Amino acid sequence: MAQYHVAIIGLGAMGAAAALQLAKWGARVIGFDRFAPPHAFGSSHGGTRVTRLAIGEGDYLTPLAMRSHQLWREIERETGTELLSETGLLIISSDNNAAPTHVSGFFGKTVAAAEKFGIGHEVLGAAQIRARWPQFQVGRDEVGYFEPTGGFVRPESCVRAQLALAGKHGAQLHCDERVLNFESGVNCVTLETGQRQYIADKLIVAAGAWLPELVPKYAGLFKIYRQVQLWFGTADVSAFQPGAFPVFIWELPNSTRGLYGFPMVDGENAIKVASEEFLAPTTPEKVEREVSAAEIAAVGELVTGNLAGITRRCVKATACLYTATPDFGFVIDTHPDSDRVIIASPCSGHGFKHSPAVGEALADLALGQPSRFDLSPFRLTRLFS
Repeated sequence: MAQYHVAIIGLGAMGAAAALQLAKWGARVIGFDRFAPPHAFGSSHGGTRVTRLAIGEGDYLTPLAMRSHQLWREIERETGTELLSETGLLIISSDNNAAPTHVSGFFGKTVAAAEKFGIGHEVLGAAQIRARWPQFQVGRDEVGYFEPTGGFVRPESCVRAQLALAGKHGAQLHCDERVLNFESGVNCVTLETGQRQYIADKLIVAAGAWLPELVPKYAGLFKIYRQVQLWFGTADVSAFQPGAFPVFIWELPNSTRGLYGFPMVDGENAIKVASEEFLAPTTPEKVEREVSAAEIAAVGELVTGNLAGITRRCVKATACLYTATPDFGFVIDTHPDSDRVIIASPCSGHGFKHSPAVGEALADLALGQPSRFDLSPFRLTRLFS
């Protein structure tokens, strides 16, 4: 049996990034995925994911986002693939918002992070928002944060490009091969798949929604939630093109469900919008993959009630999975029972934008190198109390 420096379970956003960084540094890497990424069964699909540099969920995340933008550009140059579009990002909120995003005080913490790290931005009043983007039907007490370097990344293209580069640098990538279990010993980690046994010095578990079944002792710390992504039509195509319409996050005052969305991309005559719900945990095996008419109607009501020029005609819909911790923070840490196993769950609905830098951090951990990032906020043990 060949022995590898690092094995990776899961080749989505985080696993693909880790495979690339490890392979570039000359490590013998083997990665496994039960499907063939990029695929539509987990968290790394849907055409677009929000990216922003000033992170209201915690300013310690901002260095990850900033580094990730640098890495996206490097990968674009290496592959000739368009991954990152800095269309501008608008966050709308108010003191009376009914739909907080992930953490309390998200808007103010975003502004503070931008000021701390020197990220270009504007703080806008309601009249300024309406004048620049009349599509947003904001109330007079709402305010906006606009970040020109915010925008979106293309998740399928990002995963595909990183896996291709990882393979080019020597990583062995085993798609459609499920890891059934693993055992950590004194000198190595042994993995069993449906096909054979493998041995590695270290293991990164980056399995997303399948993480709980691989670390059952700590499964209760990771809840899986189904989310829907919808594309609604518009009668005014020009008003929702990149440049005329930004990526947005809206902490609505008139609903406990917020909205986020994107301009039109790739010639689609529709804009993608979504909300978030964290009510009923599920599993990848039991989740309902079809989006119901009732779900479409509920989000459609929010969209047409707050965005001018959007119809309730839904042209496409899909479901994805969030893996959320109790505090919506990330986990990037060694397994409490073995320092040869690294648990990587940097998600909770706001992780994709950080994935290239997380790949660097995971490579550092796996190879025993000092991390270029402060990983102390991501320790698993913080969730034990």
